[in-house]
Amino acid sequence: MPPKSQYELDREANIARNRALLEQLELKQAVASLGMAAKPAPPPKTTAKPIQPKVKRPKKEKVEAAEAPRRQSSRLTRKGVVNPDETPAQKRKREAEEEERRAKEAEERLEAEERERQAKRPRHEELDLQTLAAGEDADDLPHFKACLKVVTERVHPRGIGDIDAYDFEDESKDQDAVAELREKLQNLKVVARAKVTQDRVYSAAYHPEPTKDLIFFGDKHGQLGIWDARAPSEEVADEDGDVVVDDKEGGRYWRLQAHWPATSKSSISCVKFDPVDSHSVYTTSYDGTIRTLSFTSGISREIFSVEETLISSIDLTPTGHEMWISDALGGVTHLDLREDKSKARWYGLSDQKIGCLSINPVQPHFMLTASNSRSLKIWDIRKFQNLAQELTDPEPLTPPSSPGGPEKAGTSTSPAEVSSETVNAYIASTKGKGCMRSEWRHDKSVSSAYWDPRGRGIVSTSYDDTLRLWDVKPSWFKSSSSFPTSRPFSRIRHNCQTGKWLTILRAQWSPNPDVYPHFTIGNMDHSLDIFSCKGDLITRLSDKTKITAVQAVTCSHPRIVERAVSGNASGRCVLWAPADLE
Repeated sequence: MPPKSQYELDREANIARNRALLEQLELKQAVASLGMAAKPAPPPKTTAKPIQPKVKRPKKEKVEAAEAPRRQSSRLTRKGVVNPDETPAQKRKREAEEEERRAKEAEERLEAEERERQAKRPRHEELDLQTLAAGEDADDLPHFKACLKVVTERVHPRGIGDIDAYDFEDESKDQDAVAELREKLQNLKVVARAKVTQDRVYSAAYHPEPTKDLIFFGDKHGQLGIWDARAPSEEVADEDGDVVVDDKEGGRYWRLQAHWPATSKSSISCVKFDPVDSHSVYTTSYDGTIRTLSFTSGISREIFSVEETLISSIDLTPTGHEMWISDALGGVTHLDLREDKSKARWYGLSDQKIGCLSINPVQPHFMLTASNSRSLKIWDIRKFQNLAQELTDPEPLTPPSSPGGPEKAGTSTSPAEVSSETVNAYIASTKGKGCMRSEWRHDKSVSSAYWDPRGRGIVSTSYDDTLRLWDVKPSWFKSSSSFPTSRPFSRIRHNCQTGKWLTILRAQWSPNPDVYPHFTIGNMDHSLDIFSCKGDLITRLSDKTKITAVQAVTCSHPRIVERAVSGNASGRCVLWAPADLE
């Protein structure tokens, strides 16, 4: 390279002085505009590569290059290519074939749409266990049938207590009974857990078979989960083929899709066993259907249905012949199971939803209703027969929310309607005296109310965060006048604010008539609370190492004192029993 001349050296020196002066004046942009900016130093070379997540990509298969499709006329690519040389007869034949093809496609499309609509409607036909358990492991079905066979070998009638039982004049005897009960229940532990249903548990019922802990749970999407909580754990084969015991879940469970479709419109709001022999189970759904599953035949059949009416609860008389149904329209329906379901009658008893009803087990002509109108009412349902006779021409009508339109045969039942205006007028008349025996007001909506097994104690649950207890004297039932008092003898503060994502808390009496009356209720602190009929807290069952959710739904064994179960919003259920049974 030839040496630089004196002119070039002077020029470079001049540029360097100007650059230094501009940089001192912080005029870097001017330096850049004059093309005098120093070139940035090149980044240091390195062999390290940035860390990238490993992504397994499928190996590309070698595909031989295919000849690109040639462009064709859109007219020629249509079905039924038109031959320019076709005769009139060929044209008529082609057009007839095209018309037939279009008609067939339209018919198939309509059939597919109809199948889709049918899949979203409730099922009204009889269903066998194979259909109910569709989607479950077929190998488990024989075990389930064997389990049902065991409970049908004996008759398990619902226990009925004595109205005068445990009515002590000496208060110390009540305290002794509570102490005895506390000794049996305070040490109950979590002995089994299982995810019995796929969705939130809405209802539960404990089968009275004493040799088993068989519990039926209804969930949010119409699924009936049956849990044999203390059945031997299932043996499964590991990767090496060795047989091991699967101890992740307690007992064995089966899931039946009792109500369809599997959506929140099919939530099972209530589960009840036949009070005569417990050889069948009744389930009610928000879709307005009631079904019964026979354990002997394995057939589920519909006994009642009504369109656009949310059924909230049911109860049966001790004979098992009559059923009472409450709904979100503020009415109750009387259904005689010995007659055709078309003879059912609907009575408007409230202007708001009746969320719960309960039939007195000792005197079945007295009924409790709990509604969103903030009132708990006691009815003498014998007077309802007189009310029905007062109607000169009772026409079969649909409930108020289902106006117009004839009923479709075989799909729903529209019971004869006795409107709330007629009921109120009858109650105010001389003939209707004694129809409504009492009305007990609450500060907010009454979510539940039940008679105890003796038929004299009542517990109610309200959104005002209070449990109330009443004791109805036997002499009150004998009179035809209203009950003399409406004040509860005990109020218990209890957080009932379950919100949107938890099932409503309901205080459930133990159905065992041979022990001191007591009830269970879930607690927002993830415990299961047990209270006596006098309002004494017997025990608070909890286990923070195993339970981390609210036990919203509870029930007790009808024959064994030291048994209780609970279920939560994920479908996981817990059996509480003595620790030696674990």
